[in-house]
Amino acid sequence: MSLLHHRHLQPEGELGIWTLEEDEAFFLRKLDLFPEEEAQIAGMKGRRRLEWLAGRYLLHYMSGREIRGACLIDEYGKPHLENSPYQISISHSHERVAVVAAPEAVGVDIQFVVEKIDRIAYKFMREEEMESLLPATRLVHLHVYWGAKEALYKAYGRREIDFREHLFVQPFSFSPNGGTTIGRIKRDRLDWTFELYYELMGEYVVVWAVEKLKS
Repeated sequence: MSLLHHRHLQPEGELGIWTLEEDEAFFLRKLDLFPEEEAQIAGMKGRRRLEWLAGRYLLHYMSGREIRGACLIDEYGKPHLENSPYQISISHSHERVAVVAAPEAVGVDIQFVVEKIDRIAYKFMREEEMESLLPATRLVHLHVYWGAKEALYKAYGRREIDFREHLFVQPFSFSPNGGTTIGRIKRDRLDWTFELYYELMGEYVVVWAVEKLKS
């Protein structure tokens, strides 16, 4: 069993993290793929195919159901569960797979911490976000910002989004114990607000976004 983490989200939802140790045959034995899913995976090879299978298996495992529903993709490639009120998001990085599911719009991102992110920070960080970084925690803090914007992008589920111009993360002080902040997607007439949550899990950073409902 390679389930690393599974929790219930408040007020409703699920988050799961899987350590990928199995081979393709393991997941194919566990998953009874639907024809649409067979078509999705037909052109995949190697690691990408294995990650795809692991994400679908983790999603089903989290549901606790004996019979799984089809996990399909829309015209933009965003995954969704057929005939389910829950929205979902899937992410992979190195040996980890992350899945989040909730009744509201959601997105998740998991990242293995690497030094090179500093070299591309200008592509996704806004000035006010950069000002919140401290030298001692800069590297991991940057990964949280990147993960937050990836999670927002996945929740949005459409293309043509600029991470600096359209995705906003409320600046926050980084904590190694995890934390929360607010994210917004602002594009044309759209102004969409999300609760953002982050945690460190060893050498990985996981961030998930859940639509903030109006009270």
